[in-house]
Amino acid sequence: MSQDTQTKPDAFKAVLAAARSEAGRPELAHQSRGRPLSDSEDAFADALMEIYADGAAGAEAVAAALTQKGVAAPSTGRTDWTADSVAAELSALNADLDNAYLENGFGA
Repeated sequence: MSQDTQTKPDAFKAVLAAARSEAGRPELAHQSRGRPLSDSEDAFADALMEIYADGAAGAEAVAAALTQKGVAAPSTGRTDWTADSVAAELSALNADLDNAYLENGFGA
C-alpha cells in the first residue's frame, strides 16, 4: 500500500462512522446485514476497501492484491486468490447475508 493511501481519509468509512453516531442509532449503519460480520469477513471487507482505494480495477487486479496481502478467504481460509474465487467468495457472502437478513430482519 502506498503512503498516500495511508494518509487519505476514507470517505466510505467516514459516512459509516457518521451514520453510527447520528441520532444515537449505531445499528442503522449496518441495518441490512442481518447478522454481524465474522472477523475474517471484516478483514476481507477491509482489504477490499484498501485495494479499491489503491486504484485496483477488475477482478484479476483485486485477486492479485488479495493474494499479495495474504488475505484469507472467509469461507475457505485460502490465500491464493483468482478472479473466480473473488467472485465466488462475494457471491457466497452476499447470499449468506441475504439469508441472515431474511431470518433475522432489520439491524443485526
